Amino acid sequence: MCGIAGIVNLRGNPVDLAEVSRLTSLIAHRGPFGEGTWFNTRRNLAFGHRRLAIIDPTDGGRQPMASGEGRHVILYNGEIYNFLELRRELEAKGVVFHSQSDTEVILAAWQAWGEDMLPRFNGMWALAIYDTVTDELFLARDRFGIKPLLYALSSERFVFASELRALVRCDLMETSIDTEVARRLLLDPFGIEGSERTLFRQVRRVQGGHCVWLRQGRVEVRRWWRTVDHLPEIPAGEADRVVRFRELFHDSVALRMRSDVPIGTCLSGGFDSSAVICAMATHEKAGMGPRDSTTWRHAFVATFPGSINDERPMAEEAAAWAEVKPTFLEIGRDDALNDDLDRILDDNDDVYISLPSAPWLIYRELRRQNVTVSLDGHGADELMGAYMQEGQSAAFRIRNAAAALTSRSPLAQRGVDFLRAQMIKRQGHYFLRGGLSDIPAAFPLVAEDDELPREWGALNRRLYRMFHSTTLPTILRNFDRLSMAHGIEVRMPFMDWRLVTYTMALPETSKSADGITKVVARQAMVNLMPESIRTGRRKVGFNSPMPEWLNGPLGGWTTELLKQRVPAFADLVDEAQLRATVDRLTTSQSWDWVTVGRIWPYLNMKWLLARYA
Repeated sequence: MCGIAGIVNLRGNPVDLAEVSRLTSLIAHRGPFGEGTWFNTRRNLAFGHRRLAIIDPTDGGRQPMASGEGRHVILYNGEIYNFLELRRELEAKGVVFHSQSDTEVILAAWQAWGEDMLPRFNGMWALAIYDTVTDELFLARDRFGIKPLLYALSSERFVFASELRALVRCDLMETSIDTEVARRLLLDPFGIEGSERTLFRQVRRVQGGHCVWLRQGRVEVRRWWRTVDHLPEIPAGEADRVVRFRELFHDSVALRMRSDVPIGTCLSGGFDSSAVICAMATHEKAGMGPRDSTTWRHAFVATFPGSINDERPMAEEAAAWAEVKPTFLEIGRDDALNDDLDRILDDNDDVYISLPSAPWLIYRELRRQNVTVSLDGHGADELMGAYMQEGQSAAFRIRNAAAALTSRSPLAQRGVDFLRAQMIKRQGHYFLRGGLSDIPAAFPLVAEDDELPREWGALNRRLYRMFHSTTLPTILRNFDRLSMAHGIEVRMPFMDWRLVTYTMALPETSKSADGITKVVARQAMVNLMPESIRTGRRKVGFNSPMPEWLNGPLGGWTTELLKQRVPAFADLVDEAQLRATVDRLTTSQSWDWVTVGRIWPYLNMKWLLARYA
């Protein structure tokens, strides 16, 4: 797990060391354990790396890493959990390894299989491989976009990095706000991360399951993974389906316990994170495997005293079941306006529906206690259903109505957008200039055109879109930024590709039935976790207590923010109407989760544009 960056001067002029050093310094937080640079012979290409040492923390795992004969050079951010199995397969072909790192395994896999190595990987990654003979650069991102990879292209250079802000602040090319993206974010904060577009016109995102070739100055983007093409046959009986889910989930957890440094988990007390820590305990009792971390009994719990989203009692119960003594981090009113507020917003590096103080603070606590890896429960909600489904929330139905289509219809999408905007405006939360006559258009999202099985109903189609295109990509972006801000690697057992394809192939009744979500997972964990959590229906997101904060200590901050003159924001938003609404909510202390979700993106956007525009 690291930060990666690179510069290619397309006209052949040399890259200056100061330029690549500047680029990697902007992602230094992602790799606090060292840095490295590499130049090709002509020096028109440079790689920069910041290291977070997890597998083989010795110098044998340093990057950039060159192959034995020097032809290929790799930059890599992520983990290939099945690297031991791949290593044995390659050794059988005669490959000789000189380190214990998974990076060297990837490099050997490239030389053996080329692009065909990607489907063999079980993990998360963003990587770059340069061929010194053909002068070609290859970039690739993992199946579901867990690890980030962005690039910017001009007539003079191609630059890539792990984070948006690095490309914007490196001064290697001009960047400007993409007002179409900004408007779309304010209408639908979950409608951008699954696209190739970013808030800056010159910066593009490598989408999940995509790869990029840079050949002779031309960029070629190709999708290498489509989940629906890999759906397996499922057992006929429900009992056998549950057994298979249990096998896949526990193997996924076991693979993600491979580490040469201490690991732990962020424990909320909900089903997902509790299932993970209990599966970790089960794996130890069954017998640890090679390279598994024996120092895994670290659970970190964010608590919100007096708040409705405090799950401390459940977290204590899950930790006791797993025989782990948890670390509790109390997050209260004083944390709303702490000295790190600007840094938290900056580290999140984009626009979201709330201030992500809670995850930022909990990952900082892991760093303070030298726990470098956290196995967390992300992905389970979008995979098996946890949010309000049809009949429970009109807003949810409108946001996901397009998922009922087998392919993307621009006309249908415009209709969905109009309904969404009309509903928001009726609630008094729509502040974009132009009103309903100028609704910002949607952008193509990864996987939304996939031809899904005809027998799938509305729920399976909706979950497929949430997992690949909308909700989950945004959440993954947030947790990557917030964890890596402190040099913490987050691993996600529910996002093992084998578990994902298997679960997506299951019928809807295995996911949500009779008001119970994640049915197959709950059945798979019988007698393997506390029964009260296994059967509990309470769903609490890992969010800061925003209504309480905006009704209290954040009120003054929002007032001062809205007083600032930011022309780029004023061009997008009816500020008078926004300010009047915010003042009314703050004065009457009537902020709730609905108003937070609709209005915070405007506040977040203004803060961000004040920094960049």
